[in-house]
Amino acid sequence: MPADYFRILSLDGGGAKGFYTLGVLRQIEAMIGCPIYERFDLIFGTSTGAIIAAMLGLGRPVPEIIDVYNKHVLKVVSAKEAKDKSIALDELAKKVFGDDKFDAVKTGVGIVTTRWATEKPMVFKGSVAQAHGSQSTFVPGFGVTIGDAVQASCSAYPFFEKKIVHTSLNEDVVLIDGGYCANNPTLYAIADAIGPLKIPREKIRIVSIGVGEYPPAKVLPWQKTWWYEKLLSVKLLQKTLEINTQSMDQLRRILFKDIETLRISKSFSHPDMATDLFEKDMQKLNTLLQRGRETFQENEDQLKAFLL
Repeated sequence: MPADYFRILSLDGGGAKGFYTLGVLRQIEAMIGCPIYERFDLIFGTSTGAIIAAMLGLGRPVPEIIDVYNKHVLKVVSAKEAKDKSIALDELAKKVFGDDKFDAVKTGVGIVTTRWATEKPMVFKGSVAQAHGSQSTFVPGFGVTIGDAVQASCSAYPFFEKKIVHTSLNEDVVLIDGGYCANNPTLYAIADAIGPLKIPREKIRIVSIGVGEYPPAKVLPWQKTWWYEKLLSVKLLQKTLEINTQSMDQLRRILFKDIETLRISKSFSHPDMATDLFEKDMQKLNTLLQRGRETFQENEDQLKAFLL
């Protein structure tokens, strides 16, 4: 494959289901024999995909990211109240990213969030080359730490509290989960590539990785308590994000069908695979990791053509 191809990695949101994404990525990293950031010119992520994208952009190996998920994600999704979930997410962000800002990334990144007040996207980037305007005043990541941006991207309100970030313009901006505007951030990455970066469409290759599609968890009649009502809200959130994901991918296929894209997100129908973005069963999450690895094998030949 010619070295001058421009490669994009796009990672969906999906909470704990990010274990599936990591199963795919672990195999990709082993296949290419180098850190993932060295093979991709842009890495975009939303929500759980933002955690992974930011760590990859900083040069972290996939096994390290899996270790972070094993140690911290269960604590986040297990917290009952929005305040407790946000506290756990903040602790994860501080431990993983510390005081790192976006000038520390090793390749192009995009962390997708949603502005609460204006209902518009706010995408954190590391390079002025990705700016769609105001290049003279560009500051990597608006001066915000990577941890704060990632936390904002994961703050699925009302299950998490809104995240307030303080920018280099001395402004406080209220943000919520990026999945409300682009749970699948591929279109945003394409916009950077063909827009400010001016990459010819025929030179772009995209690997878009989802979190898989699963049957909804079933609730028995005796379980229909206040928790059942909350579960219905979780299902509504998940359905909203899945609709967003599918609509964004359909638009991508219509508008950019000439750009070679490999979409990896397998659908599972067996009842044992029932799950949602707040999955707490580590055995099931480990199964998602395995399913990601198996899905890699099904797409290995095309991934080799894209990346080797």
